[in-house]
Amino acid sequence: MTVAYPRKLRGQLSAQDILDQVVRQREIHMVTINRYRYSEQRSCKDLTDLIERLDGKPRDLIKDLSHHIADESRHALWLTDLLYNLGEDIGTPPGTSYIDEFERLISYETIGTDPEDGIIESLAAINVTEKRGCEYFAAHVRSLQKAEQTSENIKIRETIEKILPEEVAHVRWGNRKLAEIAKKSEAHYVKVDTAKRKYAAIEQAAYESGMDVLAGAEVRRMENLMKIADTLPIWQRPQYLIDQLPKTLFSPELQKTRIELARKAWEKDPSSFVEKFIPMFFNANLKDTAHKAGTY
Repeated sequence: MTVAYPRKLRGQLSAQDILDQVVRQREIHMVTINRYRYSEQRSCKDLTDLIERLDGKPRDLIKDLSHHIADESRHALWLTDLLYNLGEDIGTPPGTSYIDEFERLISYETIGTDPEDGIIESLAAINVTEKRGCEYFAAHVRSLQKAEQTSENIKIRETIEKILPEEVAHVRWGNRKLAEIAKKSEAHYVKVDTAKRKYAAIEQAAYESGMDVLAGAEVRRMENLMKIADTLPIWQRPQYLIDQLPKTLFSPELQKTRIELARKAWEKDPSSFVEKFIPMFFNANLKDTAHKAGTY
């Protein structure tokens, strides 16, 4: 069966590469923590919506999801308290929303009306996003262990270390539930495997959309969209692409993020904007770009 796991950004930058840079730049560090807070908070809403759609059945799944919401709510509380005590922003984070992009790339018309199919798809979606969260939290802890041991960095690390074990437990729960369904029959096995491939492609596309704003990002987003379409039945692909292509190629949020980055770089240092930022924007090598981005 397909093993869905987080992949590097455009096959170049790992979560560890990214977090090693993030912890050295306080402004970006705070935004990253706020993104964690927002994601944990938003997952409470999304899981609640799922429980309401299931309408009490199956009972064991409703119970598990309720516990899951309690965990995510607690994580959002810890992160909110952390940012509040540090005097940092606790509003909606800037830039493209990973969660919004993930949900946009899901076509609910492709799921069908069978309740069990909906459960399989929901579990696959939850599982793959939780895996990304675990990858980032673990990398963040390692980066902070290597960073200067200021009181602020210690507080951040201790907060993330409280969250990580529960996120790992969520991943194990999702793996177990999907495996239980897959064992029911060959047809169930195929449905679970297909859902895991589909949501792994959707998650990667959503992840990269929030991280890659360099020149040519529109083309790379289209390539990711094609990978998602390849996981769908042939008869569903044309309509999916018709629905998603305009939003993928013409994203106002992408242009807004680019403009904001350029504005900040110009205000910080006009000469550096010309000498470093512009070449960085057109540079396809993300590792080199990440290194240069330390000046912004």
